[in-house]
Amino acid sequence: METLAFIWNNLPMIGERTLEHVSIVSVAVGIAIVTGVPTGIAITHSQRAADTVLYLGSIVMTIPSIALFGVLIPLLSKIGQGIGYLPAVIAAMLYAQLPIVRNTYAAIRNLDPALRSAATGMGMSPMQRLLRVEIPIAMPVIIAGVRIAVVINIGVTAIAAYIGAGGLGTFISRGISQTDVRQLLTGALALALLAIAADYALLWLQRRLAPKGMARA
Repeated sequence: METLAFIWNNLPMIGERTLEHVSIVSVAVGIAIVTGVPTGIAITHSQRAADTVLYLGSIVMTIPSIALFGVLIPLLSKIGQGIGYLPAVIAAMLYAQLPIVRNTYAAIRNLDPALRSAATGMGMSPMQRLLRVEIPIAMPVIIAGVRIAVVINIGVTAIAAYIGAGGLGTFISRGISQTDVRQLLTGALALALLAIAADYALLWLQRRLAPKGMARA
């Protein structure tokens, strides 16, 4: 009951922190999509490049978020952005790369060769084939990678509260420092609800973008 009363009395602050959280995640995932999808497409032409890029992405995923923030702080301090919004966005963007690159690569690489042959037989150039056939068919799998990246980033961004980036992680950090269970539960509940809402929203988008005739997950 105390936690519910705390939530009710702090709804404006929860809304503000939620917007901060969504802002960081949205910008980070947006940048990851713009960079990750072309990268995933490019590495389909070289197995060696694919192995290298996916291996590097896997290494980034193994780095604890707090350690990554520790690396970014001194680097970005040289431009006066050691703490706050920028390092949070960069760290979240790095964590979002692997799911997007990997899913894009897998979707394009595993496309039925008969579809490529049919597109080529219709006189399409490689670029036309990519834009009109390969990407539309691969889109549901790419969006699935974006879903994974968003859920990961919602959790990673919670840690960014420790470097002054704001977001819902602020409730958790304050709850720990002040030994306040109400704030801990508020932060955890808000993060869980945000992750669920984002996942279902992207699942809806994934189904909407699935080409007609394809089985929808």
